[in-house]
Amino acid sequence: MQIRSDFDSGNIQVLDASDPSRVRLAIRKDFASDHFQWFHFLADGLTPGQTHCFSLENARQSSYPLAWSGYQAVASYDGEDWFRVPTTFDDGGLHVELLAEQAQARFAYFEPYSRARHAQLLVKALALPSVELLACGSSLQGRELPLLHVRGTASAPRKIWLIAQQHPGEHMAEWYMEGLIERLAKDDEELRCLLAQADLYLIPHMNPDGAFLGNLRTNAAGRDLNRAWQAPSASESPEVLFVQQQMATHGVDCFLDIHGDEEIPYVFTAGCEGNPGFTPRLDALEQEFRQRLMAVGEFQVEHGYPRDEPGQANLALACNWVGQTYDCLAYTVEMPFKDHDLSPDPRTGWNGARSKRLARDVLSVLAVMAGKLR
Repeated sequence: MQIRSDFDSGNIQVLDASDPSRVRLAIRKDFASDHFQWFHFLADGLTPGQTHCFSLENARQSSYPLAWSGYQAVASYDGEDWFRVPTTFDDGGLHVELLAEQAQARFAYFEPYSRARHAQLLVKALALPSVELLACGSSLQGRELPLLHVRGTASAPRKIWLIAQQHPGEHMAEWYMEGLIERLAKDDEELRCLLAQADLYLIPHMNPDGAFLGNLRTNAAGRDLNRAWQAPSASESPEVLFVQQQMATHGVDCFLDIHGDEEIPYVFTAGCEGNPGFTPRLDALEQEFRQRLMAVGEFQVEHGYPRDEPGQANLALACNWVGQTYDCLAYTVEMPFKDHDLSPDPRTGWNGARSKRLARDVLSVLAVMAGKLR
């Protein structure tokens, strides 16, 4: 059997592949960082009809060991159709099993969003008459960081920003952006209502280096971008610096930062209640956003992060920094790596298609709320 990870978003170390019934593996650490959790590898030489087990032996030492409880890995024979496979966790690591149907299969922490698909998404977006490439930043390793501007029809539009995949292993975030861009291609009444009030500013992928390298959490400098917003630098976090410069130029009336959460099997948001500048106006906007989103999709409000105490927010986080700086509605939107326990799907768990559907639901909510943002 051959195990490979020398490709886009690949991450695995082979300890011993001599026994195909139990292949011993380890997850490699993020480049220039001690974080690790994301994995993605190709197994070639499977025997159809035979069950193969892949043991990720250092999973208990990973960044979020509690995340493995109730988790099922994903596999694919063709890189397109991803499905959950039997997965157990114990002191010996994370054990992933597959009753092979073909000689070759991929395994990953979540359905990967490739750089090739990212390039195709940009082509589709820029083919739309309302979308332009407003600016383009650069990652540390020289990968492009496009800022897409979706032009509405208002003479003084609200400025709504959405950024995705600051944490590179959270691939559901760019699936979300694909769903958003696909809806932009459709001429429906809600979308016309939104664009009659607002322009959209989209960063489909904030951390292209980290994703390509197979990182979970950090960029090529080993920096967690979602802890860099108070003091970004050209040498360690140019991705954040670029977005802040563009925000200063164009303004912000609403901000959504799209993420995935390793441990919590629900869709939820984290807001700015701990910001020094949090006001009753912002509180009312947050509550309305949550209630409207809960009414149209898989969102819920019972499960999520503990709320920050007043004045105790970490302003190095994008959501808090933007909300404080621009006195605007700002949310971190979280999706699960596992399944959504309120509406489970045993075959796929939470996946790319459901991430795309959530994006379409959020646009419906924004269409109703755009006029209230200021």
